[in-house]
Amino acid sequence: MKITINGIVCDAKEGANVLQTARENGLYVPSLCYFPRTGTAGKCRACVAEVEGMRGLVTTCTTIVQEGMVVRTNSEKAIAAQKMVIDLQLSSGEHDCLSCQRNGDCELQTAAHFLGIKKPSYDVGERHCDLYDTSSESIIKDGTKCVKCNRCVDACNHVVMHEVLDMGERAHDMRVICDDDLPMGESSCVRCGECMQVCPTGALVSKAAEGKARSWELKKTRTICPYCGVGCNIDVVTKDGKILYGLGAEENWQELPNQGSLCVKGRFGLDYVNSPKRLTKPLVRKNGQLVETTWEEAMAAAAAGLKKVLDENGPRAIGCLSSAKTSNEDNYAMMRFSRGVLKTNNIDHCARL
Repeated sequence: MKITINGIVCDAKEGANVLQTARENGLYVPSLCYFPRTGTAGKCRACVAEVEGMRGLVTTCTTIVQEGMVVRTNSEKAIAAQKMVIDLQLSSGEHDCLSCQRNGDCELQTAAHFLGIKKPSYDVGERHCDLYDTSSESIIKDGTKCVKCNRCVDACNHVVMHEVLDMGERAHDMRVICDDDLPMGESSCVRCGECMQVCPTGALVSKAAEGKARSWELKKTRTICPYCGVGCNIDVVTKDGKILYGLGAEENWQELPNQGSLCVKGRFGLDYVNSPKRLTKPLVRKNGQLVETTWEEAMAAAAAGLKKVLDENGPRAIGCLSSAKTSNEDNYAMMRFSRGVLKTNNIDHCARL
């Protein structure tokens, strides 16, 4: 299917919306509420465009492509409406970009830059500055940066289905609430961080990264979560080689076992890598105390202990437990060692579901 956006002929998939098609063809259209995994929203009105044959401006995130469709997201009328929406959002919040964790990776900031908005134009009255919630162990919730896009609510209710977040109050006083307007740390939130990942601004950010890095100083490395047998694809976010948190992999998310989502372990449970309590050398027991030793001495002690049990009680007295924090190849080698060398089938895995 072919459609034309801003004079450029674009390939389009049947059933896709105009905004999705524009992005797939490398065309930027301002948007705050649309997120592929949370579905069509149509709330922020930042992605409006003119479409030949349709009256007025339409939201590109809710408009399904049709063969031969002609769309103009850069017309004078569309740009004026986009500017007004983004300007109002900037005017109604405390968007202190210089100190914000999302500086350089904020969709509101990107839209403002694209539209040439240098500073807020509107006086929207008194701002609510008492919405800074740090009660959660993992997430900072800053309502003064919220753009009421509803992404976090949709993700919480319809993606991970925890049903903790909702929109409270009305009009200018509207804000994201947890349960019956409880602090996040006192609510039924399980700290999976899905809301944090889908947030377009700095309204929901990682507590572990607060004040430690700016977006351009962070590195993302694609890997597999080490915790359970699902095999979630994650992007591990690091600063100077130290892990801060994990993000569900978004690229080709429909094909992944976790479909872009993560649980609390995969997102915030990777700090054991940097823990000073993590063992970096083998230990053997001498005179009732565990002491550091060489790998050679540790292997010899383990072999002697296993041989003693085998000689005295036979292979059924031995069981092996492998770890999710090693590779598939290492776990396979452990299985072969258990069954081929120790002659026991008593082997299990800590991530077996």
